[in-house]
Amino acid sequence: MGTAKTARTARGNVGVEEFRGKLRLRLPRSVTPGGKQTFISTGLDANEINRRRVDSVANWIEEEIITGQLDPTLERYKEKLESYKKPLLTLVSPRTPQTDLMELWEQYCAYMKPQLAATTYRRDYARKYTNHIKGLPTKDLTQAIAIRDHLLTQLSPNAAKRVLTYLAACCKWAMGSGLAKDNPFAGMSEDIKLPKHDSDAIDPFSKQEMNNIIQAFETTRAHYAPFVKFLFWTGCRTGEAIALQWKHINPECTQINFCESYDSQLNIRKGTKTGKARKFPCNTQVRELLLSIRPQDINLESQVFTSPTGGIISNTRFSTQVWKGGRTSNKNYNGVMQGLLDAGEIERYRCPYNTRHTFITLMLEQGLTVSTVAKLVGNSPEIILKHYAGNTVPLNLPEL
Repeated sequence: MGTAKTARTARGNVGVEEFRGKLRLRLPRSVTPGGKQTFISTGLDANEINRRRVDSVANWIEEEIITGQLDPTLERYKEKLESYKKPLLTLVSPRTPQTDLMELWEQYCAYMKPQLAATTYRRDYARKYTNHIKGLPTKDLTQAIAIRDHLLTQLSPNAAKRVLTYLAACCKWAMGSGLAKDNPFAGMSEDIKLPKHDSDAIDPFSKQEMNNIIQAFETTRAHYAPFVKFLFWTGCRTGEAIALQWKHINPECTQINFCESYDSQLNIRKGTKTGKARKFPCNTQVRELLLSIRPQDINLESQVFTSPTGGIISNTRFSTQVWKGGRTSNKNYNGVMQGLLDAGEIERYRCPYNTRHTFITLMLEQGLTVSTVAKLVGNSPEIILKHYAGNTVPLNLPEL
């Protein structure tokens, strides 16, 4: 009998093993019927190139387990593994250069899909940038200058720069694949100069502004007041607060496990932005908040924070209708922030994500070290130093 040995690359949930000279995938028992140990045989020799290929499929499966998109038949993954058995020469054939940008983009998306996280592909490639390209007045590569000028008139400089960067990457791939003669977007984004903003767009609320916002929510939007307090008092990302379930908080409400985030646009759960879970110690303020909203008959799978109808909070609707306000679909929403602006209780408008910037800035002002704050909010110390620590100025300088 042959013996299996684990490949050099450990996948954690999805194992990559060598068995009788071939590579195979070992799926976690938690996703297989009856908890039975299940393997996917690849038929690929155990060499370095094939290990990298099988690694990419393992990453893909892990991503789909996390996002709840796993194909229970496993056929998608088997088909991908089968494609690696074909001789490379059969994949290469003469190609006619194309000038239709939409066609090139669709082929580029197909090429990139296996290499990207499912959420990144669906949000950015299949939706955002595809829609930008569909909206162009021309899709002809020979009209690259006209495309650039159109983007600059329709989008912000930053958004136009990003679209041109993606178009350049698409055309670079097309050239290497024999689908385009040249890359008319090469270097085009570099010519767009972005307006400079102080502190790299880090614009926290003052402590007084934070208290004014919390009081306004308690008065006018009481249902969302605990949610807003939690954002300010923990500095977590908005998607992390939305995804939070009672099972992520210990019975004493003294520790929170931030391990998931919720993408309102794609309506899916996923891992945190960094892919790492973090433990957050609750101070008295946060603990009392959680205890005050915890149901008596608690369901550990239920959301900590919900919409007024009891469903999961939509970050988009909360931001546009509750926080900011304005007119949407012939309906006018009175946003909390607009009321505070009118009353002079905040200096300027800032989006909900600035609650995170506020927490980080206030913690640094309170004397917490950069490394401690980084652990609390799930950032690297380098990011905290670059964007926050250098911008935190004490109100009173010490005597020399």
